Amino acid sequence: MTKMMKGRVSRIGSYAIASSIKDGHHQQPCITCTTFNILAPIYKRLSHEDPDCRESDHRAYWLARNHMILDCLLAERSSIICLQEFWVGNEELVNIYEKRLGDAGYINFKLGRTNNRGDGLLTAVHKDYFRVVNYQELHFHDCGDRVAQLLHVELACPISQFQNNDIRQEMLIVNTHLLFPHDSSLCIVRLHQVYKILQYVESYQKEKKLNPMPIILCGDWNGSKRGHVYKFLRSQGFVSSYDTAHHYTDADAQKWVSHRNHRGNICGVDFIWLLNPNSYRKLLKTSWSEAVFGMFKYLLRRASLTESDAFAFLKADNPGDYITYSGFCEALRQLNLTGHCHGLSLEETKDLWVQADIDGNGILDYRGFQQRIWNPTDGGNDIWDVGSNGIQDQAIGFSIKNAVLFPPEAEKGTWPEDYSLSDHARLTVVFSPVRMPCSQMIT
Repeated sequence: MTKMMKGRVSRIGSYAIASSIKDGHHQQPCITCTTFNILAPIYKRLSHEDPDCRESDHRAYWLARNHMILDCLLAERSSIICLQEFWVGNEELVNIYEKRLGDAGYINFKLGRTNNRGDGLLTAVHKDYFRVVNYQELHFHDCGDRVAQLLHVELACPISQFQNNDIRQEMLIVNTHLLFPHDSSLCIVRLHQVYKILQYVESYQKEKKLNPMPIILCGDWNGSKRGHVYKFLRSQGFVSSYDTAHHYTDADAQKWVSHRNHRGNICGVDFIWLLNPNSYRKLLKTSWSEAVFGMFKYLLRRASLTESDAFAFLKADNPGDYITYSGFCEALRQLNLTGHCHGLSLEETKDLWVQADIDGNGILDYRGFQQRIWNPTDGGNDIWDVGSNGIQDQAIGFSIKNAVLFPPEAEKGTWPEDYSLSDHARLTVVFSPVRMPCSQMIT
């Protein structure tokens, strides 16, 4: 790394942290989190003319680049580091990361993708900030051989302002890398992967009888703010930390980018999502069905079908003015959401029908189609609320103080030609712990 680049990196990292921990003349405790897809050498092309020429065949190249990546990460000194496309298949590179991060005080967890794909994930938490309570691995066992990591951590040095209160200072961290949607049939796979992550997190919380606590989801989501994954996570109460820090709305889809893909397109796909314990959210199964119906609606609209056309499509050859389960299944098959190994299972299809056919009479009329599929509305008890019986339990949560992308051009929606660390930008977010009431599920 050149001297100029090193200075640029440290200035960005120092700015992100220093500008966020001061409140007037008082220092505020903060936690920093970095997510970075570091582009595995087995995928990095060295020549446009020869796509088979990969960096992995040239040790000097991948060694120098990865030492530069580590220089950046160690200069920034984030409390949490989540890496994707970590080359787990190369023992020398793994040892370098474990040695340099370990010497800097990090506890490291690596996880390779299934079927020996060569790359995977690395999550590192600094022992000055966290004590690791538990570590779990999630294998999706799907066509993308994707995986996720779950860390349950406790603050190593409890925040002094909370020490006299009976508040567990814990949080959950997830690191993942979702499938790239090479064609439209794979969009349902990415949505499914997020659903599995949220199911797993929810099951873990119930199994361990955990109180509500902040959840941070980090990674390369391979989808933008316009996508179904983004909307699904928003419906579950998660907020995009970068967008929140910069006061961007859900509609601000082109303000920033974080990736230039192999097709040369630039897009924003790297996120650090935050769910605070006081967030209102729908039941997971409700959000899931609405997300699938949202994809269903998108596919029909892309085919230039209106609302009435869509109802007729679902109704198929049925002589009555209603939709049946068989017509519903056939429509999903024609839209390529079922009928192949990557699609919805029979059980999931049945669950979707149950969500639509709420009165259980086996048919769905036009009004029911509007309310449950085309423009679904919230169910009466399908939310989480704050407090019960007037009692509000307290929990630790996080306010988002700042968020920075590097290279800085990514924050303006452009991609610099001289950036060579990766085909992704590095995203760092600064969080400040706050006390808040926690949500409880209405039963």
